[in-house]
Amino acid sequence: MTSPVWHPFTQHGLKEPIPHVVGAKGAELHLADGGTLIDAISSWWVTTHGHCHPRIAAAIADQAGRLDQMIFAGYTHEPAEQVARGLVALAPRAPGRPPLAHVFYSDSGSTAVEVALKMALGYWHNRALDGGSMARAHILVMEHSYHGDTIGAMSVGERGVYNQAWAPLLFDVGAIPFPAPGREQQTLAALEAACADKARPPAAFIVEPLVLGAGGMLVYSPAILREMAAICARHDVLFIADEVMTGWGRTGTMFACEQAGVAPDIMAVAKGITGGAIPLAATLSTAAIFDAHVSTDRSRQFFHSSSYTANPIACAAAAANLAIWREEDVAGRIAALSASLARRLERIAAHPALDNPRGLGAIGAIDLRTADAGYLSDLAPRLRAFFLERGLLMRPLGNSIYWMPPYCIDEAQLDRLFDAILSAADRFGGTA
Repeated sequence: MTSPVWHPFTQHGLKEPIPHVVGAKGAELHLADGGTLIDAISSWWVTTHGHCHPRIAAAIADQAGRLDQMIFAGYTHEPAEQVARGLVALAPRAPGRPPLAHVFYSDSGSTAVEVALKMALGYWHNRALDGGSMARAHILVMEHSYHGDTIGAMSVGERGVYNQAWAPLLFDVGAIPFPAPGREQQTLAALEAACADKARPPAAFIVEPLVLGAGGMLVYSPAILREMAAICARHDVLFIADEVMTGWGRTGTMFACEQAGVAPDIMAVAKGITGGAIPLAATLSTAAIFDAHVSTDRSRQFFHSSSYTANPIACAAAAANLAIWREEDVAGRIAALSASLARRLERIAAHPALDNPRGLGAIGAIDLRTADAGYLSDLAPRLRAFFLERGLLMRPLGNSIYWMPPYCIDEAQLDRLFDAILSAADRFGGTA
């Protein structure tokens, strides 16, 4: 029987097989046909400690029996309070910069970014009402970035085939070039000029700190991130860090901004916030941004919510995740995994069909030399099928093969992953 399910980022017309997953444990997915897959990309970058982690699963079960859902407009509950306190305590800090002090909940990375953008514009709108500054509505973004698939998130991401159908809905932004090796000063100069534009002063600059995910796992240095934040601070432009993918240890520190000593004005987090078990997201802001929305005038409140804002079950999962980070040596596991991935990346980089090795923390990528490159490369689905046949969940970005496994993956599973990458290089390198 034909399934009625419409899958994301899937061209059903190609009739590619869709494996049926019935269970998961650690770094493995279990299939209905009895097979298993190593989840080498953390099921779209969300699973951190491993699938079905017992502490998180127990917290979800316990909370489901006590308080499953409630309105969060004008009400609260302990799991949300607990997680908010934990997030503020963990947030990146920098000398001389105001700390992130307030937490607004949502339900996905895209909505966390939407909230960040609305916070930034609301801040400038309300400051203008107070006569403190002109209203600002212009957003600066980085070339090749990706921030989600809702309208605002798409507007601040790279434009291309994946959003061209909705181009009439997207708002105008200013794009800053990606700081590729040798082009760093071009990036900084472009950002300086854009921030200094008196005719159209920007409200905010949004970035994926240190690693651009869907744009091809592109890596840039903490020094550049630090200087970009400094430029924004000099010109009173809000600095928004999209830590949806880079947060929760993926780059080797809890948040990527820590490596640059950057404290953003607004930060979006999601994915690993619950260990990857259940949807939840949060947008953190400084007190100044929160205070700009505080008034006796109800028309100046922050007009955003969803029915499941701060769902108690999701917050309970996030609280369990925070407890794991506090009580277990997660940082040590990530450090060991990062070193293991770096050794393996160095080994495969010698293959003549592989190019541009790059990695940071528990993230790595390498490009397959081929004439058939780009996001819609026919090579990508062939690579997916190749890895699937070898028991690996992989989702190459065009000719870029990347990995972002759960922190519990073991050495034998890593060997299978990197052996398969070398086999793929033998099989597809140089093909059209």
